[in-house]
Amino acid sequence: MGEALVIPRCSRPALILLSLWFLCIPLGVICSTGNVSVSSNSSSSLKPKVINIGALFTLNSVIGRAAQPAITAAIDDVNSNPNILNGIQLKLIVRDTNCSGFLGTMEALQLMESDIVVAIGPQSSGIAHVISHVVNELHVPLLSFGATDPTLSSLQYPYFLRTTHSDYFQMYAIADIVEYYNWREVIAIYVDDDYGRGGISVLGDALAKKRAKISYKAAFSPGDTESAINDLLVEVNLMESRVYVVHVNPDTGVNIFSVAKSLNMMGDGYVWIATDWLPSYLDSMESVDPDTMNLLQGVIALQHYTPDTNLKKSFMSKWNNLKYKGSAGREGFNSYALYAYDSVWLAAHALDAFLNEGGNLSFSYDPNLHDTNGSMLHLASLRVFNGGEKLLETLLRMNFTGLSGQIQFNPDKHLVHPAYDVLNVVGTGTRRIGYWSNYSHLSIVPPETLYSKPPNISTGSQHLYSVIWPGDTTTTPRGWVFPNNGQPLRIVVPNRVGYKEFASKDNSPQGVRGYCIDVFEAAISLLPYAVPHTYMLFGDGKRNPSYDELVYKVSQNVYDAAVGDITIVTNRTKIVDFTQPYMESGLVVVAPVKKAKSNPWAFLKPFTREMWFVTAGFFLFVGAVVWILEHRINHEFRGPPSQQLITICWFSFSTMFFSHRENTVSTLGRLVLIIWLFVVLIINSSYTASLTSILTVQQLTSGIQGIDSLISSTEPIGIQDGSFALNYLVEELNIAQSRIVKLKNPEAYLRALKLGPKKGGVAAIVDELPYIELFLSTTDCLYQIVGPEFTKSGWGFAFQRDSPLAVDMSTAILQLSENGDLQKIYNKWLTHSECMSQVNQVDENQLSLTSFWGLFLICGIACVLALIIFFYRVFAQYRRFVPEDEEREMETIEPSRPSRRSIGSKSFKQMIDFVDRKEIEIKDMLKRKNSNESKQQSNRSFSDGQTSSPS
Repeated sequence: MGEALVIPRCSRPALILLSLWFLCIPLGVICSTGNVSVSSNSSSSLKPKVINIGALFTLNSVIGRAAQPAITAAIDDVNSNPNILNGIQLKLIVRDTNCSGFLGTMEALQLMESDIVVAIGPQSSGIAHVISHVVNELHVPLLSFGATDPTLSSLQYPYFLRTTHSDYFQMYAIADIVEYYNWREVIAIYVDDDYGRGGISVLGDALAKKRAKISYKAAFSPGDTESAINDLLVEVNLMESRVYVVHVNPDTGVNIFSVAKSLNMMGDGYVWIATDWLPSYLDSMESVDPDTMNLLQGVIALQHYTPDTNLKKSFMSKWNNLKYKGSAGREGFNSYALYAYDSVWLAAHALDAFLNEGGNLSFSYDPNLHDTNGSMLHLASLRVFNGGEKLLETLLRMNFTGLSGQIQFNPDKHLVHPAYDVLNVVGTGTRRIGYWSNYSHLSIVPPETLYSKPPNISTGSQHLYSVIWPGDTTTTPRGWVFPNNGQPLRIVVPNRVGYKEFASKDNSPQGVRGYCIDVFEAAISLLPYAVPHTYMLFGDGKRNPSYDELVYKVSQNVYDAAVGDITIVTNRTKIVDFTQPYMESGLVVVAPVKKAKSNPWAFLKPFTREMWFVTAGFFLFVGAVVWILEHRINHEFRGPPSQQLITICWFSFSTMFFSHRENTVSTLGRLVLIIWLFVVLIINSSYTASLTSILTVQQLTSGIQGIDSLISSTEPIGIQDGSFALNYLVEELNIAQSRIVKLKNPEAYLRALKLGPKKGGVAAIVDELPYIELFLSTTDCLYQIVGPEFTKSGWGFAFQRDSPLAVDMSTAILQLSENGDLQKIYNKWLTHSECMSQVNQVDENQLSLTSFWGLFLICGIACVLALIIFFYRVFAQYRRFVPEDEEREMETIEPSRPSRRSIGSKSFKQMIDFVDRKEIEIKDMLKRKNSNESKQQSNRSFSDGQTSSPS
């Protein structure tokens, strides 16, 4: 059995002297590592028989009571194992830090006098910060199984090595839980020391990546009384967030929930998330305390995840029989016992490898540490471990399986595969609702089963089982309420000068009225909770306020929300959150208009130029096709060439009015004519409708055609005072600011447009569509919108960033839109008459070829197919009409052979003449030819018969 030496706390006088030395010694003594001299008798080439191992933690604590028997058991297991250290025994020297940074430092200095090569502990992050400076100076690796402060992983502490998981990962697990339940704000309740501050700092960073935040940090001192904790919780209970993250020490953490229970903060609507301190405390309880469990109902807690290996099960089975415990049952055990046990084995494996590689366990004196005259501190007894740097490197490359899982360090000196159980306190115990790992985040399967698969941290892959929340409910809490501090929601409303139909001051108890106010009140009435609020006017009432400034004040917490005709634009969305738009909006141009003069050529306006040319061409083309198809069989399509040309033109254009006299006889001609008449019917109807619209609707004209003509001109432009249109015109469209004229109200609009640019007025006004529609309803159509709407946006209610009320209000606005209430409110405030005139829209209403090319295509294909069939039949007849013997006879009789061109010309003329003949003549000729050929054949047969008979 290995030797375990527990040294009691040093006497009071010695502690006072040590503390004076520690406080008064020059900084160079602590921070310098140079000028190391090696004593001649301090090194030995022989392997030692005993190696001193130090342990430094608070014995009488939740973690200490679990760590002490685990460390002692590990020392025994190492010393009894012949496969490690080759018979070298480990001697354990334990020091009690008594939960004090000062006493912990003194104990650490005394521990270092024993020439230890590795120190295990401490459990406290605060003490670890101080002791790390000591081990850095003396080159002694410090293996901490309980100090979880993330800042201890910095390069400032090279000899600090954490054998448990850093709170860095635990805080990211909490951030994933917050995101999983769609919460946006939490309140951090933590102990104000290195452990608490370090963890909460990482939590803030983790939440920021999820677009969430810590709305308030409620810190308390480690020794605060229940009265102080009560005052702290009363303060946080007045705030908006109902999601509390509790990051405290296990020895005093339950006091938080005891006070919360007395303040009715453990009921419906509250969310409590505890870090790993709570499961450690519950595991260390000797027996289940119903009163304690009653305080914790519905709490979510994280616990270090350790795989259920056979090694772990074997250790757990003999835990109750460990003679070092000093108490019966599972009292004292928690996950930190596993990490403490593995820390000893990590040191043993590293020392074994260190010695096998030729490492030398030698120490040397540091000349910077020396005793002054009359000093009784014995500083010279503190020696530097010469092999500390090499042993640290050996520790970092160790890889074995311990009770807590795989013991291996990544380049950042963290244990690989950090993972946590996500627990829910229910009844007299806890139930696991899932796991969190740095590899796949939230899941309901053990982390080790996911390591062989590709990592998947998408939102859809995150899963947890259902939770029983405080108040014994399974409904996920909203996570926030309106602050219970007696202050209603501060709603700022612009104090408008013009267009008061949207929002304006009122003498009613509410203080404001208008379309925007009614929409807000209707939406807020649909929320499943009460929203106490009060309206506050913004502006002096003499001119419209700056809406950018109004939104900025919301972002600076001067107001909680803004209600009014507030346009959702990019620069505003960067500092506040907007609801779903409740009204569409966009910038338009309004200019003076006058009646358009009568035009004698108005009948040409229904069609575009291309449409006219194509239509006329098809009239002639179809007439020609019908003439070709009817010419041989219809006497109405025959006659002299001039008459036939007139017939083609007359027939073509008379089909426009369905008044053609000529009858079609051929099947192909009728087919083409039917299709063409259908096309003519569509074209004629469309022309009539368009011309009617042009002649009956009053046409207005304006010198301003739209925003493009405004940009190219130099005339003044009017905008509404306080509108975002100023920035848009100047910054986006590069219009000179000297051209911009700010106008307060509709009366100012009217005066400026009447005066015009030459008399001190404006050429046009650029404003949002809702204002312009209201303005035009009172102008008797003297002014109209010209050109299209050139921006698209909307009006919404502005809330502070990440306000959960913005999401709920957006849902309520959608409900108003779906059930028709939004339109009813619009009709109540903004119903107005519209001018039936059109401004410069003749060109837009013209019918183009795009609308009819399908009809022309069908008609053209029909004509081409008819011509192909017709000429195929004619060619077939022509081949039968021309006798082959005449061709041979022509070649024999002619004295001189004509040229190929003259023969071809003669054949072409014959074909044209053949085609020009009537169909009935061709048929008669073919009949006579067939009859003659039959007679010749019979005569030839008769002659041949007489010749062959006997004489």
